Amino acid sequence: MKKIKWIFVVYALLAAMSIMGIGVAIGEESFLGVIGSILAFVLVMGFGFKTKAKMRANGEI
Repeated sequence: MKKIKWIFVVYALLAAMSIMGIGVAIGEESFLGVIGSILAFVLVMGFGFKTKAKMRANGEI
C-alpha cells in the first residue's frame, strides 16, 4: 500500500474550504468574499499542482 502524501490532503481540504467559502459569501451577498474565496481556491490549487510537479520531477511520486 502506498504512503499517504499528507501535503496533498491539506491542499485538498483547503481547496474544499475555499469552495465552501464561495457558497457562504454568495449566501451573505458579499462580492469581496466571493472574489477572495475564488482567489484562495486558485492559489491553493496552483500550489498543489506546483508541488506535485516538483515531487514528480524528484521521483517522489
